[in-house]
Amino acid sequence: MAHYIRLRRSSRRGGFLKTLALALATAVVLAAAGAGVLLFEFEKPTLTLNREIKYLGGKVELPLRATDQKSGIRSLTITLTQGKTSVVLLEKSFPRQAWFKTAGPTSLDEKVVIDAQKAGIKEGEAELDISVRDFSLSGLFKGNETLRRLPVTMDTRPPAVKILHAARAIHSGGSAMVLYTISEPPGKHGVAIDNAFFPGFPVGKKDAYVCYFALPWDAGQPEKMRLVGSDEAGNEVLLPLPTVFKKETFKRDSINLSEQFLQQKMPEFAQHYPELKGTLLEQYLYVNNQIRRSNAETIVQLSAETDAQQLWSDRFLRMFGSGRAGYADQRTYMYNGRAVDTQTHLGVDIASLAQAEVRASNRGKVVYAGYLGIYGNTVIIDHGQGILSLYSHLSSISATVGTLAEKDQPIGRSGATGMAGGDHLHFSMLVHGIFVTPVEWWDQHWIDVNIKSALNAL
Repeated sequence: MAHYIRLRRSSRRGGFLKTLALALATAVVLAAAGAGVLLFEFEKPTLTLNREIKYLGGKVELPLRATDQKSGIRSLTITLTQGKTSVVLLEKSFPRQAWFKTAGPTSLDEKVVIDAQKAGIKEGEAELDISVRDFSLSGLFKGNETLRRLPVTMDTRPPAVKILHAARAIHSGGSAMVLYTISEPPGKHGVAIDNAFFPGFPVGKKDAYVCYFALPWDAGQPEKMRLVGSDEAGNEVLLPLPTVFKKETFKRDSINLSEQFLQQKMPEFAQHYPELKGTLLEQYLYVNNQIRRSNAETIVQLSAETDAQQLWSDRFLRMFGSGRAGYADQRTYMYNGRAVDTQTHLGVDIASLAQAEVRASNRGKVVYAGYLGIYGNTVIIDHGQGILSLYSHLSSISATVGTLAEKDQPIGRSGATGMAGGDHLHFSMLVHGIFVTPVEWWDQHWIDVNIKSALNAL
């Protein structure tokens, strides 16, 4: 009997060991299968080109995006081929970071500058190949590949660029215009002033273009002021502008910050910026610096999305009232007898009656209508080709974003919202995001001499 019991126990132990071995073997098989799925996945990377390329010659910028959510991106290669000649223009690879999970970056955003002329490719037809591979072991361990083949034409001859009209002078804080022609469909074109670039827009006849440019209030003598004209192949022509620089001086002023003003204004800002903390003075300094910079970034972004058409005509209208502060006034803020901040007033303050009707200074598209930090309730109008006007400290807004405001159309009423101590309109003019003096744009003679006469001659 005891012998029989021992046999049963031995049989049970053997069965358990077999079950355990089977489970382990199954786990190994499943793990191997899972690893195989990860290592030998067959999903190709995605490749998106954000512009169409037909011509190569000079420097051409190609924005692209590659993604691979499985094994990750292993390499990006761009090759230019003409006949039996093949030249690698870009080769970018990434080291493997893991084996059984994503091994490389899942996304890659590149602005590749292709300089095909350095590759020694001749004029004529060629092919641009863009390859993206992932870290999969499929494809004989080379990875899944997405390949885009683009037929291109090599063109190394620059276009003919001619200046038809250029402003004689530009002041610090001032605006200017250049009118020019390009002999073939252009790529990048406009005015380059040192590191700043101002794009041009088509106007009049098909090969004519206009570019408005400006200098900040604190600009010094530019080192280089040039008209840039390039074709679709990236061949570039640089022409010096005959425009003369003239330095302006601006008024200096001081403003006393009273405890009453801070107690009145800071709760308004706290409603829109809950991160405000500290004393009233600390809150004020945060608004007048960090929030001011954030407001400026918003305005620059709106300026970059300007309409390609000229929507305005003749001089810009000035609201009736007395001027209380001028463009580029240098302000020192005083608190309890000591200087606590300095800023530049980038507009003109105009005061008349409380809650006076504010009208659009010229025809344009409303691109902003709402609260904007130091500016309070604000309307911004895009007049096309980089020209914008700004109306702030409003008590109410009647304009709507996306609508076309006609010249002299009511858009709101003056007020004291934002960093304003009393009811008035703060009016600004901008050229491609640079605040400029409105006085030029209010002057019909300046418009006629510097802009209108040249455009009418087309």
